[in-house]
Amino acid sequence: MPEKSSSSQPGTPAANQPGTQLNAQLSVLIVDPNAGIRANLQNMLNQAGVTRIESAVNAGTAIKALGRKSFDIVLCEYDLGSGTRGADGGGEGQDGQQLLEDLRHHRIIPPWSIFIMLTAEGTYGKVVSAAELTPTDYILKPFTVQVLHERIQKAVARRAALLPVYQLIAQAKPREAIEAAIESARTRPAHALDFARLRAELHASLKEHDLAETVYRDVLAAKPVGWARLGLARAVAAQGRTDEAIPLLEHIVADNPRLMAAYDLLARCQQERGDAAQAKKTLEDAVAISPYVVRRLRRLGEVALETGDTDGAEKSFRQVVTRSRYSEFRNPEDHVNLVRALVGKGDPAGASTVIRDLERSLRGTPAAEACKAISVALLHDAAGNGAAAVKELKLAVDAVRTGGALSPNMRVGLAQSCLTHRMDDEASEVMLGALNGGDDALSPQQALNVFVRAGRPDLADGIGKQLRAQAQILLGVADEKRNMGDVRGAVQTLLEALHMAPNNLQVMVAVVGGVLRQIMEMGWDHPLAALSEEQLEHIRAIDPDHPRLAALDAELAAAKRKYGIAAAGT
Repeated sequence: MPEKSSSSQPGTPAANQPGTQLNAQLSVLIVDPNAGIRANLQNMLNQAGVTRIESAVNAGTAIKALGRKSFDIVLCEYDLGSGTRGADGGGEGQDGQQLLEDLRHHRIIPPWSIFIMLTAEGTYGKVVSAAELTPTDYILKPFTVQVLHERIQKAVARRAALLPVYQLIAQAKPREAIEAAIESARTRPAHALDFARLRAELHASLKEHDLAETVYRDVLAAKPVGWARLGLARAVAAQGRTDEAIPLLEHIVADNPRLMAAYDLLARCQQERGDAAQAKKTLEDAVAISPYVVRRLRRLGEVALETGDTDGAEKSFRQVVTRSRYSEFRNPEDHVNLVRALVGKGDPAGASTVIRDLERSLRGTPAAEACKAISVALLHDAAGNGAAAVKELKLAVDAVRTGGALSPNMRVGLAQSCLTHRMDDEASEVMLGALNGGDDALSPQQALNVFVRAGRPDLADGIGKQLRAQAQILLGVADEKRNMGDVRGAVQTLLEALHMAPNNLQVMVAVVGGVLRQIMEMGWDHPLAALSEEQLEHIRAIDPDHPRLAALDAELAAAKRKYGIAAAGT
């Protein structure tokens, strides 16, 4: 098989420059179900000087190939279902747009990968969908060798210009990448907007949303580009200024109805403001324009369930289940939500069919077993068979206990069902697990509210006590790490304790002290510094006379002086 292209280190882009001879350094993955077209593309690439070529016949084999090694370029046919089943392994499955969605969402390809979509598709919604998911380029068929060569050279030239920043990102050096972007914008002014966009995205990845906002505003002051408008709205929303973000997004949608990501963010902001009905309307408008993005259809289904629109929920989740059937990243929770909608409509036969499909097509994993049990319990509850529902709920909890990863929302639904049947211990166990779900974990208050809304404040008190006890244990672990010289590890443990007990004065004081110690010893960290300031204000609001407050204020001021932060006014 051809080797992948050389690069400075694994996972970083090769430093190719434009030029026919240097094209031989490039590695290309062709994704097309038709053997004849694959051969034709390989011949065209050979004529353009590219020889390191591999092929995939559908989305699944492409994902496997990209999981094994990196490629400089992916040339992907849009209509991946056009082949016939047989030796090629093609046939009905994902299209190119869905493949790109999976690759980006699951970070199988890095930001610098060149993804070129090949399409003769004339359907308006599909073309819009492909454009919104930002392939590097897409080429309408038929095309010549010269057109393909020119598009590849253009993409490689742009990547070469951004290479210094990309390599630092690949090395997990975001601070250095930001500095490199600033310098490169001066030396390569033709790509100044590209570097500004990378800077803003890097600041956002570091949760420095205020700095990202400044970059976007600077760009917009020079040129009203759509991505900067959307980026500004995203940065404003990330800072909790939802009411300010909504009109920004409404104007973006009005000016550019095809910028689909703006609809998604607008719906999320509307829902955060408590207007689920308007969020549903926004997502419906987006799906009417671009009906093929699975994650948007899933979100629309969730909001439809929240607003009691079981017909809309069934329509959305049925499309999600159908369109993701051949995805490597199928989610059994989609079947649960489709069952929930069908049960709500009074269609137990339809719900049973969905459960059989779930069992047949997704069996074998704890998550799938948990989702099957939850679905069957919904069906039993609808039939008034409480004893059978309890049996299935116990199976679901067992599956979660043995490694069934469920989303926080699915865990909330499972806990609510357990509470309905007085399965108090199981409900508590499920909700405690929902607090440890990484970036999308529930907050302690959200978890406690599940019990309060169910009329069980006693269970909420019990969970609260367990969380405080866990936080105390974590404080001890953080002390041990600090004594061993692991300052960063101590801070991470303290942050876990803060998540468990966000209003505990002892924890807040420990967090601020640990963060400031790390900053003084290892350098300024904007997100951690902002967190320490936030926690200091929280401590001040709870106990303005706290004995540690003045000393912590002084330590923060000293850290700012050390790194020139106060002098810079930031």
